[in-house]
Amino acid sequence: MNMDEKLPFMKGILMLLIIMLYLSGCTGSINKNIEDKESVIEAADSNLIFDGKTLEGWRITNFGPQGPVYVSAGNIILGMGDGCTGITWIKDFPLINYEVSLEAKRVSGNDFFCGITFPVGDDPCTLIVGGWGGTVVGLSSIDNMDASENETTTLMNFEKDRWYDICLMVKEDTIKAFIDGVLVVDFACDSKKLSIRPEVNLSRPFGIASWSTTAALRNIRLDSI
Repeated sequence: MNMDEKLPFMKGILMLLIIMLYLSGCTGSINKNIEDKESVIEAADSNLIFDGKTLEGWRITNFGPQGPVYVSAGNIILGMGDGCTGITWIKDFPLINYEVSLEAKRVSGNDFFCGITFPVGDDPCTLIVGGWGGTVVGLSSIDNMDASENETTTLMNFEKDRWYDICLMVKEDTIKAFIDGVLVVDFACDSKKLSIRPEVNLSRPFGIASWSTTAALRNIRLDSI
């Protein structure tokens, strides 16, 4: 092969090397971008206490006559039972100055689809959403009066198969709850006695339950405030 024949051949090899180096650099950038995005997503979701796949960190509450509890399509399903069906958090949980948020919906049934039992310092309390026939929102119990009969009682209509954003804020002096961004509970603790109904005692210190109703839960978060 003379020099004139060698030059095109050498140019071809050089172009091939340049293309290979370029592609290698692009692949590295793509991989780095994917890794960066994954780390951002992981950091953003660090306060989620339901991973969307398993019940890790939770136990199915052994109420006795409860319905089936399982994870499906990123949701926790609380099946209809003869009374309470729920889950209880088994890891550390704060006693005060925290916020819990989640989405919940009533799939079937006509009673509460989200009953959040939570600590207020050393005392327990429960936020009821959709109780007493399907419309009552409030805290159970205050001075031994249920959510249907104390100062936090609110009546709301809840559509079946519709997700509702629920947020609970617990501070030393106040308990607040929001549904779809609207303030529905604004309770000043003062010297009032907080307690829970015996039906949800197994939900302590923190648990979520439904009553004779199939419910779905997702995006459960715990934040300090």
